[in-house]
Amino acid sequence: MGPHPAVAAIRLAVRRVLHDILNDHSSSSGDTSSSDDSPHERPPSPLVLVACSGGADSMALASALAFEAPKLGIRAGGVTVDHGLQPGSDLRAEEVALRLRGLSLDPVESVAVTVGREGGPEAAARDARYAALDAAADRHGALAVLLGHTRDDQAETVLLGLARGSGIRSLSGMAAVSGGPGAARRYRRPFLQLDRQTARKACMVQALPVWDDPHNADPAYTRSRLRHEGLPALEKALGKGVVEALARTAQLSRDDADALDSWASQAAAAVRDAAGLLECAKLYALPPAVRRRVLRRAAIEAGAPAGSLFARHIEEVDRLITGWRGQGAINLPGKVVAQRQGGRLVIRQG
Repeated sequence: MGPHPAVAAIRLAVRRVLHDILNDHSSSSGDTSSSDDSPHERPPSPLVLVACSGGADSMALASALAFEAPKLGIRAGGVTVDHGLQPGSDLRAEEVALRLRGLSLDPVESVAVTVGREGGPEAAARDARYAALDAAADRHGALAVLLGHTRDDQAETVLLGLARGSGIRSLSGMAAVSGGPGAARRYRRPFLQLDRQTARKACMVQALPVWDDPHNADPAYTRSRLRHEGLPALEKALGKGVVEALARTAQLSRDDADALDSWASQAAAAVRDAAGLLECAKLYALPPAVRRRVLRRAAIEAGAPAGSLFARHIEEVDRLITGWRGQGAINLPGKVVAQRQGGRLVIRQG
């Protein structure tokens, strides 16, 4: 008799991702093994870490990694991050670390971080968490870090992007593969096609203890309100299947956004003159979606912080191309200035 269907589903998802990680590693490093290598000369087994909060999603992920990794010759480790936002959070993090060690993960770390205020509490906590995970991956030389985001998380992310009106890239949600500093494919999300209930069921049938973060039910947080009020209201109004439809929208939007980004990357060189300045006439001839991507890229290259550069900024710069009436320079984040001069668009530090 095989494992419970929920356990089989999470293990299959993790197995597929581990195969992808090994394939990426082989492609980047080349196959340098030879038949006469001695065991002492072989490089250490590759390491994959799981980021674990102790919740059902990440505990299910940790258990699947612990089961699948040894069969592929991969070492499995874990990292839990203490955000310090709740009383006793340090003890909770140590308890999660003990659970990870109980699954035979090694190495296991509990990392404490200081959460700032920039961008709001949720964004600040996320930034601190990823910085800690990047540092842990670098410290241990891990090939990848697995994250427990589910299809439900993806649906919530799409709705948050829709509410911000940030464009198709926000609607694309979370990527199955994304990067950190110096590691373009570090983060892997095996569960984006699985629902939250599957992960919780897998923990239950394996008798894995889980911790439900009270912040996930706190209406002070936007995502919590969306999870407990917004999505249920949508499902009541539109019927079941909203989560699946939103997750599908994310993938379709990501495909479209990737194609437009590729087009913009090629167009960016073609719209510059011999001196490297952007030619307004050539910019005007581009489709709006491509032109705005070229403008955003130019602003970031000039020093505007990507996280502070919003759609309204790019729209103002775009009007220098499409609605030129002699208006003055546009001030952008990072002390970057965009202005039209003699048929050229100049974007530089002010």
